[in-house]
Amino acid sequence: MPSFFITGTDTGVGKTWFTCRLVRAWKTRGHAAAALKPISAGDRGDAELLRAASGSVLSLDEINPVHFREPAAPLLAARAENRSIDFTTLNREIEAVRACFPHLAVEGVGGWRVPLAPGYEVRDWARDLRMPVVVVALNRLGVINHTLLTVDSIRDAGLTCAGVVVNAGPGAEASPDLDLARRHNVFLLREILLLPVLELDRRAHAAGEVPVWLGGEEI
Repeated sequence: MPSFFITGTDTGVGKTWFTCRLVRAWKTRGHAAAALKPISAGDRGDAELLRAASGSVLSLDEINPVHFREPAAPLLAARAENRSIDFTTLNREIEAVRACFPHLAVEGVGGWRVPLAPGYEVRDWARDLRMPVVVVALNRLGVINHTLLTVDSIRDAGLTCAGVVVNAGPGAEASPDLDLARRHNVFLLREILLLPVLELDRRAHAAGEVPVWLGGEEI
């Protein structure tokens, strides 16, 4: 029964877009599936999208139990409100949801090394949850370096990187004459990482399909 921790090479690379797509595909196949955004900073728009994709089987507070007002790294946002995150309680809540929804996607916050508490980063949180990690990246200049660094850090943490998802990004379909780098980044990542690398665009999203390594069927 697949459950994944969804991280990104940066903020704004399409983690929520991909996570919504994944949970919808699971549900289409009749699986008990849900998606969580346990920590958010700024608005709760991502959590609301995940709730809709999950079919409103969980409340907004169940999907996003920890929310800070400031759009900043959670450590900074928590300090601004004189708060801290109780990860023992948070992780217990995540495990309780996982027991009810074996197909579960847990979306991280920001990138892989974002600080959540003093001496505790997204990387440490994922290690405590012990889920396979999916890396989401945006197909642009720098994606190879950023993705390799993220996957190396995942492996150094003793975790399994299940694969990489490369989002085409806004405007890609309108630019058929993409530069050499963007047209070949996915192939090079597959060659170097020896991992599944899934390339997505808005048309693929509409198809509602996921490959076997993500708990679905071959595209």
